[in-house]
Amino acid sequence: MSEILNQSNRAELAEFEAFNLAHPKGHFCQSEIWGGVKNEWERRVIVSRDEQGNLRGGMALLIRKMPGMPWTMLYSPRGPVCDPHDEATIRDLCDGARRLAAEKKGFTIKLDPDILSSDQTFTDLMKRQGFALHSEGKNFEGIQPRYVFRLDVAGKTEEELLKGFHEKWRYNIRLAGRKGVTVRICGKEMLPDFYRIMVETGMRDNFVTRPLSYFERMMDSMGDHLRLYMAFFEDQPIAGTLAIHYGDKVWYLYGASSNAHRNVMPNYLLQWEMIRWAVAEGCRVYDFRGVSGDLSEDNPLYGLYRFKKGFGGDFTEFAGEFELLLKPGAAKMIERLRKVYNRTMSAIYRFKNRGSAKKD
Repeated sequence: MSEILNQSNRAELAEFEAFNLAHPKGHFCQSEIWGGVKNEWERRVIVSRDEQGNLRGGMALLIRKMPGMPWTMLYSPRGPVCDPHDEATIRDLCDGARRLAAEKKGFTIKLDPDILSSDQTFTDLMKRQGFALHSEGKNFEGIQPRYVFRLDVAGKTEEELLKGFHEKWRYNIRLAGRKGVTVRICGKEMLPDFYRIMVETGMRDNFVTRPLSYFERMMDSMGDHLRLYMAFFEDQPIAGTLAIHYGDKVWYLYGASSNAHRNVMPNYLLQWEMIRWAVAEGCRVYDFRGVSGDLSEDNPLYGLYRFKKGFGGDFTEFAGEFELLLKPGAAKMIERLRKVYNRTMSAIYRFKNRGSAKKD
């Protein structure tokens, strides 16, 4: 029978953290340090053990109470962490999630595992546990991106990786250096500059950004697992990225670039420096994170796909979001309220930042 770990049992929580860190399916979203970033959610961990008492699988769930309602949502980002074809372990973890949902008045359990869409064995296994698969969206409909680019860096030198880049991408990396662009690993003192550029990027590319406090919390919680890379031109910050190293992977998480000096190609050099970090740490994968699954050139998100594709990675499609709906009536009501809230917040964001964008 699976265990729902006690939050005060530091030894068992540390045991799962070490298991997650070492496992091929381990992910920063399953880590305790990511739980510190998502401090508006309660984090609980479920584990499954073999007959000798050793961990064979685990799943961290984030729990959030719906405002003004008695129900909660349970969400396991990139969980579970286990052999994806070990049905006994997955059944054990899902049973634990159901018990936790009953305790927390959960109306739904969601998870979006690090599993390829081609893995029909895993999909069938989850359906036998009562989960439905939501995989119809082509853009960024889910909580985690369904489509990403991943670069295999295992055992490769920087020279070997550069050869796999598109010729124009190699040229742009060299161009940035010739033009005098420098990249520095920065501390928390540079976050206000990163955030200012992020707001500028959001206004240009039409997306809502997180508040500065969120990025401050990331740096506080994730420590050496997180790096803030800033690109400078004529000693002024013009672009920045946040990257996470956890286990055998480095992820590119956030990026921002100023409207000024885009011709000196800072984004290419920033990506190269993050890839070099993955190589230096002996990682297996560098993950560029999300792109659209709609590959038509008239898609407004095609430019993002083209940019990441030029670095020679593999276009990767995950299975999608699995959901075990426990209270369908509550789910419908909450979804209607969520859509109204998102539209309202988006309108407020654009209104508040319109003035600052004009000043810039």
